[in-house]
Amino acid sequence: MKLAVATRNQDKLREIAPIFRDTPVRLVSLAELGVERRREEERLEGFSSFAHNALAKAQYFHDRTGLPMMAEDSGIRVDALDGEPGPRSKRYAPPEMQTEYGVDRANNLYLLRRLRDVPDERRTAHFHCAVALVLEDESRVFGGRVDGVILREPRGEGGFGYDPLFCLPDRGVTTAELTVDQKNEISHRGQAMRAARDWLSEVLGR
Repeated sequence: MKLAVATRNQDKLREIAPIFRDTPVRLVSLAELGVERRREEERLEGFSSFAHNALAKAQYFHDRTGLPMMAEDSGIRVDALDGEPGPRSKRYAPPEMQTEYGVDRANNLYLLRRLRDVPDERRTAHFHCAVALVLEDESRVFGGRVDGVILREPRGEGGFGYDPLFCLPDRGVTTAELTVDQKNEISHRGQAMRAARDWLSEVLGR
């Protein structure tokens, strides 16, 4: 089965692929399908929940391609910031910072700036992910969450997004210091993707 993934983030696609390694599902990206970027896509993630954003993206690209579509929306919620950045995680830093430093580095720098005066014991945070699957006649959304703390400086060369700042206290490492397989085993995205994979396997076996 060909399953399209509604992302142009190759790092994200590489992280997802191993989860579907031993299934009859073949993942294809929007780039492989030749789906051109449109300005209206920027409005797809305007909801206040990860689940709504994921489902909106999956439905939109399913309608454009006619293919079974998987989309995810993920981000980080920081307790000391009343749950920010949440669904705005990708666009958290001001535009001028993102232009100067690039998206990921700007978001990390901005988060550190917001938490500058927050003591270590109050720097708890949570990664969230929602994965939506839209097939021809049904759709589902699956969720995942992992808890950690925000460090005062980045560590690790792997991962992307906020991974270099997100520390797992029980392991003493950031999610940027994990291998892809280690990260998939415990991460918010890994949890949601495995649930989506298992449901899709059931559908294919009907």
